[in-house]
Amino acid sequence: MKIILIISLAIILYTFIGYGILLYVILKFNRLVYGKPDLRKSNNIVLPTCTLIVAAYNEQAMMVEKISNTLALDYPAGQLKFIFVTDGSTDQTPAIIARYPEITLLHQAKRDGKIAAVHRAINQVDTEVIVFTDANTMLNRTALIEICKHYTDPLIGAVAGEKRVHMDEAADATAGEGFYWKYESKLKQWDSELYTVVGAAGELFSIRKKLYEPVPRDSVLDDFMISMRIVEKGYRIVYEPRAYATETASLNITEELKRKVRISAGGIQSIIYLKGLLNIFRTPVLSFQYISHRVLRWTIVPFLLILSFFINGIIAITDTNVFFRTLSVLQIVFYTLALIGWMMEKRQIRIKALFVPYYFCMMNYAVIAGIFRFFRGKQNVVWHKAERKQSISVIS
Repeated sequence: MKIILIISLAIILYTFIGYGILLYVILKFNRLVYGKPDLRKSNNIVLPTCTLIVAAYNEQAMMVEKISNTLALDYPAGQLKFIFVTDGSTDQTPAIIARYPEITLLHQAKRDGKIAAVHRAINQVDTEVIVFTDANTMLNRTALIEICKHYTDPLIGAVAGEKRVHMDEAADATAGEGFYWKYESKLKQWDSELYTVVGAAGELFSIRKKLYEPVPRDSVLDDFMISMRIVEKGYRIVYEPRAYATETASLNITEELKRKVRISAGGIQSIIYLKGLLNIFRTPVLSFQYISHRVLRWTIVPFLLILSFFINGIIAITDTNVFFRTLSVLQIVFYTLALIGWMMEKRQIRIKALFVPYYFCMMNYAVIAGIFRFFRGKQNVVWHKAERKQSISVIS
């Protein structure tokens, strides 16, 4: 049992901490040998033609703000187009968009899901580059320029922007989402420098139009699938932190859990669809990144957390070894803090020190729930989006 425990804990630590440390060490070595890569791009380059696509479903509450933010983005005159898709919207979202002649509105009464709406929009695109962004996120003014500069490199097939989660002073446990994305952003930056970002997030990412390959209509993580299909073709996804999309945290932890369970179900689905990326003999570096950053989190790690807790408890009871007893106590303390965080959250008592253990446990519970939901066939591509807190404008 001790061997099982040590292996389980090693995989857990590697997934959440060790992979980041290993990336950092590898990149430090590469920089010593080859020098630090210069990711800056000249302001004098010719930018490609670009279409910004926004898929919106019943977003009337913030559509005026989103459109204002979109039309204020910097880009050379005559080289940027806008397409908003509002399939299935039953509120005033299509009517609001229709007021703006600069924007091409695609609307149909039938709601087939986001990926069907996005595919319909892409069929209307005649530019070199497509940028996708969510209806509930606000972009910084120079986001499109910072993204599209990278396409001077013919090996770049996609560009991932940075996701930022706005946290107010009265933040609740959903603030853990912000902490999580700060860490994720750093990993993406290092992934990009090593070889490629392992999938883009729908808040802000871009692709070469000619590389777009329609993904299955039942794809849950359409953004991840679209970008990884491009990586499968031998192109890279680069990370551009100077292009960022800001959104608020989920309205409450219940809404955040709903979102995470859906993502987890989509993660398992993506692993099945992208099974070729698991072949380390065909794409060793990419497979190393994909397995380390995504596959382990979306599959075995949450179960190993449960297994290691109980095995450690049994060993602590039956063995006098100080190391294993101390380890058991540390696990008990961590999960106790998470439990207290859950109890405080239900009483709307905000204790920021408990956000991280509580959010960590919630994330891993969501993975298990998502796995069971997927294999029970309960995950539908058409879903009710998680509610978020009041939006925030991004002007810079």
